[in-house]
This record gives sequence, structure tokens and C-alpha cells, in this order.
Amino acid sequence: MRMTKNFDGLEDALNVDTEIVSTEKEETSIEKMEKVSSTMDDIKKDYDYTRGNLYSIIEKGQEAINGILELAQESEMPRAYEVAGQLIKNVADATDKLMDLQKKLKDIEEDRGVRGPTTVNNALFVGSTADLTKFLKQQSQNENV
Repeated sequence: MRMTKNFDGLEDALNVDTEIVSTEKEETSIEKMEKVSSTMDDIKKDYDYTRGNLYSIIEKGQEAINGILELAQESEMPRAYEVAGQLIKNVADATDKLMDLQKKLKDIEEDRGVRGPTTVNNALFVGSTADLTKFLKQQSQNENV
């Protein structure tokens, strides 16, 4: 693309050719789809990894609860019962996080699938109400003919 607006004389005087070249790479729709696909793959991998970790945490927490409850019953120490209560709370929080993870993945998949219109065309009439009524009468006459 050559600039011709008020610079031709200047270009000739300086013996310079001014040309605007776009260096930005335009993404094709295939490249965009590949990016979205790889993003969804990453999300799925992260989901699977997090889910596995949460399952492991819950299982180990349940084993720890069983052990600390046995210890608390044998020793009848208040501190052992306090620790058992904290472990139970932590395992319950981990199960809540597992459910939240499910909900977040579902929301992501719904957001990806449901999209609104990409182009919105709004008609705007600029004029008085008399002009509008004239225009509408003309349109109705044209439709009747």
C-alpha cells in the first residue's frame, strides 16, 4: 500500500519510497480452532490431574481419620479428638472442592458450547415523526403494489 496523500512531492524530493507493510500475522480460522482445541485439552488435563489429586487427598484423609480416632479412643486425650475433628473438616472441604471442580468444568463446557450472535445489526431512523409516517406509508403502498 503506497501513501499518496500530500507526501508524493516529499517522497520525490528525498528520493524515498514510503510503503506501509503490515507485519502482523492474521490468524486463520483453522489456527483459532486449534488454539481453542488445545486450550480445551489443557483444561481437560488440568481437570483430570486435579480430580486425581483430590481423590488421593480424600482417601489419605479418611485413613488418617480412622487412625486418629483409634488413638483418641485408646488414649482418651482431648487433643487427639481435636485433631480428629480438624481432619474430618479437612476431608469434608476436599470433597466440597471436588464437587466445585465438577461444576466449574460443566460451566466451562457450557460457555464454550453456547454463544450468542456474533453480529448484531441495529436499524436507526434519524428524522421527525412526520418523516417516519411518510416513510411507513410509502413502504405500505410499495408492498400493496
